[in-house]
Amino acid sequence: MTFDKWFEEQSLLIKVILLIIPFVGWIVEILVRLSAVLRNSSTANIIGLVLGIFGNWIWAVIDLIGLLVTGKLLLLE
Repeated sequence: MTFDKWFEEQSLLIKVILLIIPFVGWIVEILVRLSAVLRNSSTANIIGLVLGIFGNWIWAVIDLIGLLVTGKLLLLE
């Protein structure tokens, strides 16, 4: 599964649009994080996946701000 690599190749605008749509953003984030965990099961990736699944909208906003600042999702290696 290389969904995380596909997501990283997209422009920042496309990433933001994919994450800002309410239900679609949650699904995209879960797929990106699950793909990263399957490829590299580091502690940061696992924590990011758990926060993505069980985190509320506050984590989504923090993650979106992190994406805008760094260009990638937080806790994603």
